[in-house]
Amino acid sequence: MPLVRIEAPETLSAARAQRAGDAVHQALVDTFGVPPDDRFQVITRHPPGALVCTPEYLGVKHTAQALFVQVYCAPGRTLQQKRAFYARTAADVSAACDVSPSDVIINLVETLRENWSFGDGIAHYTL
Repeated sequence: MPLVRIEAPETLSAARAQRAGDAVHQALVDTFGVPPDDRFQVITRHPPGALVCTPEYLGVKHTAQALFVQVYCAPGRTLQQKRAFYARTAADVSAACDVSPSDVIINLVETLRENWSFGDGIAHYTL
């Protein structure tokens, strides 16, 4: 049920952006136990100036290749699972897209299952 948003600079080709999506999904499967067929993603490439990322924050340096990965998911994952997801995602997106792991910025947004509908106007997790 995670919904993944990947916001990337347009200098990241459509093929590389798709590989980022593949890497994030596989990390969710392997670290959060998401079913392989549970894939919902929005991948957007932005022109210069549309993504704003500070050059350095908390000792992490960023470049113009920084991309944002936001995952909306249900609460319940442990801190250990989250750390494993962050590490796996940064490493795999870096390898798949030829960007620095420091340019893979990740944010989890936890939302209750009752806040989801997967179509037909049904709150599927409340049945």
